[in-house]
Amino acid sequence: MKKIFLILLTAFISVQGMAQQQADLRRKISVSGSSELELTPNIIYVNISLREYFKDNNNKKKVEITELETQLYNAILKAGIPKENLTISNLSSWNYFNNNKTKNPDFLASKQYRLKLNDLYKYNEILDGIDAKGIQNTYIESYDHSNIQEIKKDLQIKALKDAQAKAKALLEAIGSKLGDPLDIQEQVNYYGNDFKTMAVASTARASEAVTLEAPEIEVKKITLKFTMNVIFEIK
Repeated sequence: MKKIFLILLTAFISVQGMAQQQADLRRKISVSGSSELELTPNIIYVNISLREYFKDNNNKKKVEITELETQLYNAILKAGIPKENLTISNLSSWNYFNNNKTKNPDFLASKQYRLKLNDLYKYNEILDGIDAKGIQNTYIESYDHSNIQEIKKDLQIKALKDAQAKAKALLEAIGSKLGDPLDIQEQVNYYGNDFKTMAVASTARASEAVTLEAPEIEVKKITLKFTMNVIFEIK
């Protein structure tokens, strides 16, 4: 039984090897196709950092982080943004208690939040609803698009068709015909002005009496580019 199996396996490998040799002898043409699209993001992720501060020079009257957080939460609801769009990304409260397990009155707690926006103009409206001296910093963290997967798929197809059109035109110029694709490979995608491009929007330190002005920010367009390397058979 083992001998029969070995004979069949050897025969199979031989057939596979002959088929591979025949494939290698086929006339082929290798081309690259590309597609490109400039896209305006419709999802913006913003980082907002809040920090407690003292109202007086004697460090007696403190604006608590809970008060600042409530201001942020109410400003988001007033702007018509779902509360689910706001999440905590980081916090600093490790020394809020001293060795005696009592609150340290001199410690200024801070929290960082991640806010998902579809309209950047809402950003100014939200910041206006927060005590400016409680805003430590804020910046655009990243960009995205709600239909990014569909857009990528469409660009991939267009790049593939571009490769096919190139190969067909080249072969027709020498009197040959285009056959079926033998191999398709996608190059690393290119994203101009990457979704994770970071830009500082504004900063307000708790120790300074700063009036936070509306930041003038334009959402950068993103350039998506796809390249497909295709090998076609020549008939």
